[in-house]
Amino acid sequence: MTAPLLIFACGNPSRGDDALGPLLLERLAAMNLPGVELLTDFQLQVEHAIDLQGRERALFVDASVSCPPPFELSRLNAVKDRSFTSHAMSPAAVLQACQELYGAAPPAWLLAVRGESFELGEPLSVAAAGNLEAAFAQLQKLIFSNGEDVWKVG
Repeated sequence: MTAPLLIFACGNPSRGDDALGPLLLERLAAMNLPGVELLTDFQLQVEHAIDLQGRERALFVDASVSCPPPFELSRLNAVKDRSFTSHAMSPAAVLQACQELYGAAPPAWLLAVRGESFELGEPLSVAAAGNLEAAFAQLQKLIFSNGEDVWKVG
């Protein structure tokens, strides 16, 4: 049976703050949450549209240098954008691929967590570690909310 909620983290744990998404999923995995499937990869690809099939919701988690600290939660729309290739894709392009393949895509959001340093071999920055804590608290609110209010964003 397909879990109703898919949380998909992108990022490379070997590139400093790019590890934010995978680190958040590690914490969630330790909680053994029913009804939640956790996936992680270095980047999104067209094959990830298959993972969205049959979900009630999807949440993408990724590090960002352009969002305000500590994080930004935004609603996603399916869009065929410039990232729509067979290599790296945006979450919106993966949603579009799902919609084209299966006729529908689940409601989806992006939790962008502010990162500062993305150099190969660097550890998580102090600023990103603080942002990780705030994002983890937000993730818990989203997962454990009984109502829709916490999912309502712009």
